[in-house]
Amino acid sequence: MGRGALSSFWEKRPYVWMRQALNVDEVSKLQGAGQLDGAAGRRLGAEGVINGAIAPVTRAINLQFGGYQPVRVVSFAKTDDANWQVPWHQDRVIAVQEKADIDGFGNWSKKSDQWHCEPPVQILEDMLFVRVFLDPCNAETGGMEFSVGSHVAGLIPFGDAVEMSEAYLNEIEEAEAGDILVLPMLTLHRSRPAETVNNRRVLRIDYARDALPEPLHWIDYVS
Repeated sequence: MGRGALSSFWEKRPYVWMRQALNVDEVSKLQGAGQLDGAAGRRLGAEGVINGAIAPVTRAINLQFGGYQPVRVVSFAKTDDANWQVPWHQDRVIAVQEKADIDGFGNWSKKSDQWHCEPPVQILEDMLFVRVFLDPCNAETGGMEFSVGSHVAGLIPFGDAVEMSEAYLNEIEEAEAGDILVLPMLTLHRSRPAETVNNRRVLRIDYARDALPEPLHWIDYVS
């Protein structure tokens, strides 16, 4: 699916649910690889254990979209001890192997030994924002809320995010373990605290298909 085809696809279907895309064994391996115990959120490196575990996710993504590779993996857990919230925002950073001074790439930071930066918008527009559910998820367990189709607005200043979210239909995730949700990268989203006792675990995986300009390289999640 080329850039033009992807853009047209998102105009017609601004998100995709892949229900029961993973079996029980595949979900169990992801739960172990995600290192989710005791952490609200954790950026995961490209170690072999996570690579093998996310391979079924990548296969499911490429059956639908074709040609994508995982380039960032973050695990999230909401528990009684870590019942957090995040306001309306877009995710506009990528993870790379090394920092480099290249026009259009800025806002550099290093988190969990990974370099992150904000790339040109064209790169973000061709990426996939993927949520992999390792437990049942809904409004009561603190499911993510997202503004359907908000990616068409392009880069949205943080101060305008709440107002912009009100211009779109907002939905909250309703998922079972093994479900996958795929969104355009620039979709506005937020997360509210869970309302019930739970241990809700989710993997966030970003996918890209084009190489970055030299000397920048994506984190190499081989799958």
